[in-house]
Order: sequence, then C-alpha cells, then structure tokens
Amino acid sequence: MPQPLRLCLPLALFTTLSACAQQPPQVPAAPRPPVIAPNECNDAAAQFAVGKIADAKLAEEARVRASALRVRMVRPGQMVTMEFDASRLTIEVDAGGKVASVRCG
Repeated sequence: MPQPLRLCLPLALFTTLSACAQQPPQVPAAPRPPVIAPNECNDAAAQFAVGKIADAKLAEEARVRASALRVRMVRPGQMVTMEFDASRLTIEVDAGGKVASVRCG
C-alpha cells in the first residue's frame, strides 16, 4: 500500500468513528433562588400564623417576620383592592376567625 494512502486510512477511520460518538444530554441549569429585596414581603416567614386566631397582635408579628411594610386582614365577603403590593402581607381569615392563609400582595 502506498505511503500517502496508509496515512489517510487512520484519519478516515478516526473521522468516521468520531461522528458516531454521542453528545452528552443538555441539562437545564437549576433555577435561581428567589431574591427578597429590602422591604419586600416574604410570606414563608409568616406561615406560622395559619390556624391561629386572627388579632392585631398576631398580624403585627406576622408582618414583622415577613419583613412587610404593611399588613391587611381580609375576612370572608370583605371587598379588597386587587393591586399587587410586594411590600404588603395579606392575612385571609375564615368565618371562625382563624387565619386561613398568608400571602404577599
């Protein structure tokens, strides 16, 4: 076999085999953790209030723990504004006077 052909054969074999190699799967990056800005409500810190009797003292403690500037208690049937306020904690109270849910907004 001529010398140039002997050199081309391994190169052709390498090129053919490298085309068959599998690429590793693309793995999406992990989601970034939420960033809580100063004076932005963090409702996870106020979840302790769920199931307790709603009163002004509990509302204030939940507001402080959530780092919210304001707090409002919403009772069944009460009309409220629908705007989102990232620095406000909303405490929803059930008909029995207990905290049903706590959320920011």
